[in-house]
Amino acid sequence: MHPRELAYDIDGVVADTMAVLVELARDRYGVSGLRKDDLRQYDLHQCVPLDRETVDELICLTLDDEHTGRVPAMPGAPELLTELAAHGPLRFVTARIWPESIVRWLHATLPGVAGSHIQVIATGDPEAKLAVLHELGVRYFLEDRLETCELLARDGIQPLLFDQPWNRRPTTYPRISDWFDLRQRLRV
Repeated sequence: MHPRELAYDIDGVVADTMAVLVELARDRYGVSGLRKDDLRQYDLHQCVPLDRETVDELICLTLDDEHTGRVPAMPGAPELLTELAAHGPLRFVTARIWPESIVRWLHATLPGVAGSHIQVIATGDPEAKLAVLHELGVRYFLEDRLETCELLARDGIQPLLFDQPWNRRPTTYPRISDWFDLRQRLRV
């Protein structure tokens, strides 16, 4: 697999967004003892012990400008992405509705990558990623949402499942344990 054939989801793959969500759940909403490993479903309404409206509020808060800026990068992601930028633009496809805060986050997280080599497309819907990836000519997509992987695989794009607590069901997709694992699988 060559880096030019690859694109990336952001939240849960490049950005450890759930680390901030867990922190906010504890600090703002008093959910003690919640850990990222407790998030066993992608649908947070099923695994965060708060009512539906409060979980929606928590998600919005996590994704707002202030809190996006505090999201840590996944270990190894900035280093490998900086290296891969030498092979061509880094292409990120996110289900976020508004990309501005995550674009700023990427520029801050990848200071060694020229802004012209960071391409972010916000679809507003995980299912809309498929058309964007086809348009970009992507062969491989690093994604943490199992349902998106299933959709992509049915239509000819090879998903690479980035390991997270919410996607640990059995699957036939290549599972990427972390960014160090991805490095081993790339031809660079």
